[in-house]
This record gives sequence, structure tokens and C-alpha cells, in this order.
Amino acid sequence: MPVIDVTPDLDARTITINAEFAAPVERVWQIYADPRQLEKIWGPPTYPATVVDHELKPGGKVTYYMTSPEGEKFGGYWKVETVDEPRGFTFLDGFADADLNPLTDMPESRNAYTFAEKDDKTLATYISTYDSAEALQKVLDMGVVEGASSAINQIDDFLKV
Repeated sequence: MPVIDVTPDLDARTITINAEFAAPVERVWQIYADPRQLEKIWGPPTYPATVVDHELKPGGKVTYYMTSPEGEKFGGYWKVETVDEPRGFTFLDGFADADLNPLTDMPESRNAYTFAEKDDKTLATYISTYDSAEALQKVLDMGVVEGASSAINQIDDFLKV
């Protein structure tokens, strides 16, 4: 399992996930840079993602939806802030309606994804920061730790293909 640990911190309003992948940084980067590869790992296994827009550049946007086993679609978006290929990127991540417009009544998180090489492997750190402890608690109650962990844990199998 790539996920090494997950640390939610209500005081800091963050979730930090550390993972290790059996691939070089450049290969892990490609998963996020290519929308078709991103679809394979963004949602949990039972909620596959479909990426609609994909501009992984400062000021760019990524829009997507995840489809439940029952066929329900749950939208989301990224507002890309910075890109340091292949070492990482930062973005705002939020929930969206059926037309992929932001849902302003749902939490938005500021995310920093970083990738570092160690012994031909990639150490990844995913940090999500919320505006309030209440916003963080809301996504924790929705199962974000389990969903994100199961999504990230798909990456090693995908890298083997």
C-alpha cells in the first residue's frame, strides 16, 4: 500500500497524507499531468473519475466528476495556483454541481502536492488545508480520509501497467 500515514489535524485545519510509490518522480508526475491517467486514480475504486477540463498550469482549471456505483455524478474542480514540474503543484479543490460550477456552500481546500525522489521511488506528500475546523470536520465526516487513501492506493497498480 502506497499510503504510509494520514494525519488529520483540526487545530491546523489540515489533512496530510504521505505515500511512497515504486516509480520515479517523473512517472508519478505524468499521472497528474495526463487527464486520462488522472481518471484512473483520482476517485476511489468504486467512484471512478471523468476529467472534463484539464489545464495543469498556473491559473488553469481542472473539472471532473466521480460516478457512484448507482450512477450518481458528483462534481469537483481544481483552480491551479502553482506548478513545479515534476516536483509538485498547488491548487484549490472544491465541490461542484452537475454543470461543474462551484458549490459555494461546500468546503474548499488549498492543496499542496509534492513529489521527491528517494532510492528510485517517489515520496509524495499531499496536504489539504481548510478555512475552518468545521469545514475540515465536514469532509472528515463525509469520508475524505478513506476516499483519498483508497484513491492514492490505486497508483502503484496503475504504475505497473
